[in-house]
Amino acid sequence: MKKTIITIGLSSIIALTGCADNEDDQGLGAKNNAGNPTNVNNPTQYYDEDYRNNDNKSDDFGFTRTNSATIDGRNISNKAASIDREQLSDVISKLSVQIPNVNDAATLVTDEEVLVVYDTNDKDRTETADQVKRTAMSVVPRYYHVYVSDDYQNLAQDVENFATVKSGSKGIDYTIEQTIKRMLKSPQGYKMSDAENENGEMINDKRDHHDNIHQKMDNR
Repeated sequence: MKKTIITIGLSSIIALTGCADNEDDQGLGAKNNAGNPTNVNNPTQYYDEDYRNNDNKSDDFGFTRTNSATIDGRNISNKAASIDREQLSDVISKLSVQIPNVNDAATLVTDEEVLVVYDTNDKDRTETADQVKRTAMSVVPRYYHVYVSDDYQNLAQDVENFATVKSGSKGIDYTIEQTIKRMLKSPQGYKMSDAENENGEMINDKRDHHDNIHQKMDNR
């Protein structure tokens, strides 16, 4: 049985190699003179086992592979990866309510911030805040800053009001900052690291446009 599997595997590899040799610059099979892949026509379809609907199980691993060269002849080395903010907010909310003593959660994901307002009956507010915050941090790219609040009754609707607002709307940055200022009145958990504050902002980094918020909160 094992010999049969090995034989089939080798045959598949040889077949794929043959296809790559017969196609000029197709997928990651194409290599330059240095032996490195240089062209990715469709990395998702090339590597995703769900391609052609062979296996659509939701519990399968997800895998793609690409490089910094080109996709369909377009240079992608300077292009930022796009993310689905709606899906991220959904995942964060669902994971948050799985934390002990967290009953409800409303999550807003912007281009660089996550705002999570949750309802809890836990007396250790700082510990719960830290769990909610780190849950959100584990989902979004690391450059994101996360702000949390257990003042669900007063802030949940404010966060929800952003749901239909476009990111480029006039005055949106100011409105979000005002909401964050109110959220910072609630515990934010513990510092993320020696170099980062509770919200994942670099300490003493003047380039961060929310530093002034923390300074104002310290003086409240």
